[in-house]
Amino acid sequence: MSVSRYRPLVRGILLGAALAMVSTAALAQKREFSFAYDQPKNSGYGIGAEMFNKKLMELSNGTLSINQYPGAQLGTEAQTLQKVQTGDIDFVMLSTANASTAQPESGVFSLHFIFRDEAHAIKVLGDPAVIAAMKELYAAKMKGAHMLGLGSQGLRHMYSKKPVEKVADLKGVKVRVQATVTEDTLFPAYGAQVVHMPFGEVYTSLQTGVVDMAENGINNYLVNKHYEPAPVLSLTEHEANNAALFVSDKVWSSLTDEQKKWVQAAADEVSKNEPAAAFKLEHEALAKLEKIGVKVVKNVDKKGFAEISKPIQDKLASDLGPNAVKVLGMVRNVQ
Repeated sequence: MSVSRYRPLVRGILLGAALAMVSTAALAQKREFSFAYDQPKNSGYGIGAEMFNKKLMELSNGTLSINQYPGAQLGTEAQTLQKVQTGDIDFVMLSTANASTAQPESGVFSLHFIFRDEAHAIKVLGDPAVIAAMKELYAAKMKGAHMLGLGSQGLRHMYSKKPVEKVADLKGVKVRVQATVTEDTLFPAYGAQVVHMPFGEVYTSLQTGVVDMAENGINNYLVNKHYEPAPVLSLTEHEANNAALFVSDKVWSSLTDEQKKWVQAAADEVSKNEPAAAFKLEHEALAKLEKIGVKVVKNVDKKGFAEISKPIQDKLASDLGPNAVKVLGMVRNVQ
């Protein structure tokens, strides 16, 4: 039998092998995704980004990774949320309060005094049922992106040139708050006037008197040097500084099923471990602030604030929507 008769078959086998090699190479091709957040790297967001990247690289054998864009390089939280929805940013980590610009029900996580303490907040943010409920909440209205996991930047506190020891200390005070129905309802209930502005404008606004007071996590107060125009930190613990990690649907649809599992597993790592690390960072930040001479007010009458806010919780959640009511109930039930 002539060898020439086998040549087409051999060529076919070689061609198939070559195509398989090309396909394998394409699958193994490295991809680097943009990951944006509005705080410096030495923040809860930065901790979350590092955890996400480490786990993603481990699972993908280095084929998938992220390039971090901290410090609002790609825009404010509201802007980066819009960009992840349009596919101009691949991943974004931002506060659940600011995520309410795309899904108002997200404001349920900003309700005051629904988290009993640090341990409760950490448990809630890592609870699979709560995470699933928050995913469902965002999916009900958000287009172009979806939630992968939750995170934290500790608890929120008030800071100004004057101490806050009781509710009466807020009467007539102009406070910069995040633009949510929750904040716009609760702070006026304490007697304060609310002012909205991007986080990047807070320092100057405190300096010039556009606002008298702001509120945020301790580490954010430290690393952004807000203690310079507002040297008195009052530990009100009025709200959890919760965060959510989102992925663009454009990126998600480009991933293989296996890659999607890797990405979700990396996000699960954030939900499980970032909150505790973020609270540790808060404790370290407080020690640094006390060392440099910032006045820290610890004897705040939190009970007085809670007595005003707690009766409003259910009404606010109901006004936000059924997903918010469901999440509030779940938060309360986490032990």
